[in-house]
Amino acid sequence: MSVTENFTDDASGRFFRNLMMAHAQYYSDELSAKIRRGMDYNAERCLFNGGGIPLGYKINNDRRFEVDPDTAPIVRLIFEMYADGKTITEITKHLNAQGYKTSKGKEFNKNSLHTMLTNRRYLGYYIYHGEETKGGVPQIISDELFEKVAEKMKVNKKAPARARAKVEYLLTTKLFCGHCKEMMTGFSGTGKQGKIYRYYICNGTKTNPKTCNKKMVHKDYIEDIVVSECRRLLSMENIRRIAKEVVAISEEEKDKSNLKRLKKLLADNERKQENTLNAIMESDIESVRKALGDKIPTLEKEHSELERLIAIEEEPYPNISKETVILFLTALKKGRVNDMKYRKTLIDIFINRIYLYDDKVTITYNSGDEPVTITDKLLSDLEKAAEEEKVLFMNGSGPPPS
Repeated sequence: MSVTENFTDDASGRFFRNLMMAHAQYYSDELSAKIRRGMDYNAERCLFNGGGIPLGYKINNDRRFEVDPDTAPIVRLIFEMYADGKTITEITKHLNAQGYKTSKGKEFNKNSLHTMLTNRRYLGYYIYHGEETKGGVPQIISDELFEKVAEKMKVNKKAPARARAKVEYLLTTKLFCGHCKEMMTGFSGTGKQGKIYRYYICNGTKTNPKTCNKKMVHKDYIEDIVVSECRRLLSMENIRRIAKEVVAISEEEKDKSNLKRLKKLLADNERKQENTLNAIMESDIESVRKALGDKIPTLEKEHSELERLIAIEEEPYPNISKETVILFLTALKKGRVNDMKYRKTLIDIFINRIYLYDDKVTITYNSGDEPVTITDKLLSDLEKAAEEEKVLFMNGSGPPPS
């Protein structure tokens, strides 16, 4: 199709159009052939042919692949972690937490890692149109490590979906050991019958049992207790009290000084527009009418800009009514207790920190965005208050009660 050439619709016009189309096609085919010849030439000499550069490599002035000393260690780390049994998710989280980026400058994800772990270029192969040239690029990963990773990927691919399903530990970052104050994290083990058992274990106990001998606790058991305690909070009396406090806090959080200023400017602008229009209508002098009329577009533009700024200023502060909060919390109270999303919502909303002992658990609830600072005095106060109000007794590692 042509957007610049106007062909007539008679016989000569159609002929000329077909001729130009054929010429364009010929030019395109010849250009493509030249490009292919150039790429074939580069491939014969194992030169860079354009496109993306795999992480771990860089291109020198001679268009040859070189090992990038800054990113090649990341490639080796990825292969070693996978070979050591780390999951793709664990590797991805670790890389992104360290601030590492892909060859495109983006965060790592499971697709980018899978591409890397199967890329035979890291074995030193130059690949072009499916053909491999051994030694065409520098080798980054040893044959043994690459094969080990390939075998693990093969096994994981065949693993049943249930065995590979992600299990979420809902109390992660909220559950702490009451003895050594270390965080408690998810841990799983397989019994003699092949059944998987899941627990929370104190990080202090895991790294050095001599510093803390806190017993593990069954995942479902402690999570059930916490979820039950959250649901117990949702009495109608508490719901009304929470709704009242939320609305009050929402109003306090609003800094309306700038919003008031913008609205005053908007009112002034509208007043000026109205006065200008009235002046135009009342004036008999053409030059004055024209001068006043020239001000209208400027005032309208200013009006639109003020409306935009007001919308931005109001966006972080949605109006929250007491009825809306009550409706939400009432619906939350009626949620399905075994629904994972529901359980997570309850814990995220209400729980700040949990201190777990072998015979009791002390729960502190959210009272703001800042986390509770753990001090000896605070723990002493919490334990004292817990004896009167918020203490639940439990067996630290026994099976869940019926």
